[in-house]
Amino acid sequence: MMGLFQQAGSHLRKPRGSFVEDRVPEDTDPDDTSILDENEGSIIMSLISQLRVGMDLSKVTFPTFVLEPRSMLERITDFMAHPDLIFGAENCDDAEERFIRVLQYYLAGWHIKPKGVKKPYNPVLGEFFRCRYDYSDGTQGFYIAEQVSHHPPISAFYYVSPVNQVCIIGELRPKSKFLGNSVSTVMEGENRVILMGRPEDGEYVISMPNMYARGILFGKMVLELGDTCVARNEKHGLSCDLEFKTKGFFSGTYNAVAGRVRKGFKDLGEISGKWSNVMEYKECKTGEKRVLFDVPKDGAKLASKWVAAEDEQEPNESRRLWRNLTKAISDKDMDTATTAKSAVEDAQRELRRKREESGEKHVARFFQEHGGRWIPKFAVPDDPQVAVVEVQKWIWSSPT
Repeated sequence: MMGLFQQAGSHLRKPRGSFVEDRVPEDTDPDDTSILDENEGSIIMSLISQLRVGMDLSKVTFPTFVLEPRSMLERITDFMAHPDLIFGAENCDDAEERFIRVLQYYLAGWHIKPKGVKKPYNPVLGEFFRCRYDYSDGTQGFYIAEQVSHHPPISAFYYVSPVNQVCIIGELRPKSKFLGNSVSTVMEGENRVILMGRPEDGEYVISMPNMYARGILFGKMVLELGDTCVARNEKHGLSCDLEFKTKGFFSGTYNAVAGRVRKGFKDLGEISGKWSNVMEYKECKTGEKRVLFDVPKDGAKLASKWVAAEDEQEPNESRRLWRNLTKAISDKDMDTATTAKSAVEDAQRELRRKREESGEKHVARFFQEHGGRWIPKFAVPDDPQVAVVEVQKWIWSSPT
């Protein structure tokens, strides 16, 4: 669930959004790097010549060769790719164990990404992506995401599996800046996980790490996650500070993650490993270790999603909206890709102009703002079987 972002150069903990000296990556995994050819490099240099350190990149148009061929609204589904890690968590009587299961779900989504440093499409206002998951045991999951704001950009998302008693609500508010030899994205927003079979738990709230793309001036770019995010469950006083470590000049390793699980001020256990490889949890009391997620072993076991054929989608559904751009990127036709991308963006600007002239305000279709959060316009029925029917009616309803 990563895009085109910044560099953080030290293995020491840094404040969110802090600037750290740029450096050229040396010993990264090949899948985490991008090598620009001469033409691509000259385009990047031309773009960068127009930028200034600290500039907000929300209005900057990036060249199409750095794009991942899907919208950010679809990329968020990566976090729903390993549902077995969280299904059944409500049956655990130990609150600490339920908390660890939620952490497993969160940590398992980061390994899914395109090769190299790629940025998903910026969703346009009113764009949405929806899909259904059909699991091997006959149960289902449902997902809807919508771009509810353009300035500032906000992507709201909702996942629910009624029979498996899991609900995930959240929003992303990315803020990107140019920092010299790198681009940074501060990922504001959060995931709110609800185990519907344990209403006494309330919400499990998890923030996002910052994201960094480095080496953009030197022809070799590398992607890293950096800084600290927090997972917490206020009802049980459980929390975990998760540090996504960036590699230092002289020590450390890429893609490292570390965390400390606490109940109040008491340490319960430690998380360590690499989000691209193996992550473990070690209990403080017993010293016992367990694997939270093993990417080489289980990373390919992704939950498949059903998405309607593009011709059956509405005009502002992600895959149909961007299909000309996606095809051009697949064909490696960058001229056509640029034209296709501009067509979507120009149409969006025209819609915005018409709204401003008429005084009309955009109203989100699937979500509404409540107390500073974006929540779905849907309440899950108590009966799981009824909920399965009703959530599908809501997500695949005709526009009003």
